[in-house]
Amino acid sequence: MKTGLEGKVVLVTGGASGIGRASCLAFVAEGAKVVVADIAKESGEETASMLRQTGGEAFFVQSDVSNASDVENLVRKTMEKYGRIDCAHNNAGIAGEMVRTGDYSEQAWDSIIKTNLKSVWLCMKFEIEQMLKQQSGVIVNTASTAGLRGSRFAAAYAASSHAVVGLTKSAALEYITQGIRINAVCPGIVDTPMIQRYIAGDTKREVQFKAASPIGRMATPAEIAQAVVWLCSDAASYITGHAMVVDGGRTAQ
Repeated sequence: MKTGLEGKVVLVTGGASGIGRASCLAFVAEGAKVVVADIAKESGEETASMLRQTGGEAFFVQSDVSNASDVENLVRKTMEKYGRIDCAHNNAGIAGEMVRTGDYSEQAWDSIIKTNLKSVWLCMKFEIEQMLKQQSGVIVNTASTAGLRGSRFAAAYAASSHAVVGLTKSAALEYITQGIRINAVCPGIVDTPMIQRYIAGDTKREVQFKAASPIGRMATPAEIAQAVVWLCSDAASYITGHAMVVDGGRTAQ
């Protein structure tokens, strides 16, 4: 299947590891030019280097995407280099601490909302500004299955994910007549550094994570990345405002 992504310019946030890195690799495999953004400089540079080693075209911009000036700078550098933004995968996010709703500190709550929700809105704000000039563009935001159901001991994460789904659907309705498609991907449990920090060598906990999905295992980052690439592709040209679940059947239970 032809994706139509060859030569397209793709911006990926949270590209230093996990789903973001896998997304970068998947887009380069389709012939896209990738701008890697992350707050982690060393790992972000490593991702860009990996992409170039595979024959892809890529560069890294260190960015705190919860900060408006950083996002504005990211978009500006992308435009200076490539002159357009065809697709964006707004993926940066954190899980935060696992506590009951009433036990969050205000600082911990604000940090999760700022990183997971405000960053997506800021990225969309500046990406859409450019895409309106082009009268075309595709945006995929990373939410979570926690944005579709309750999640005990992760209320802030669930709240931010629900909000990203709502933001995605609202923006999709606002801009579809101007050539911009906006969707979200909702991963289940994915074997990323974020999950591995919770497992921390605990075999029992790892078994529990795997058993949470009917498929009997965690997803690989590459499996989520393929869904992102498809949503950005020509094959998904009639799809907007959709929250695509990629969870091994977890939410079907």
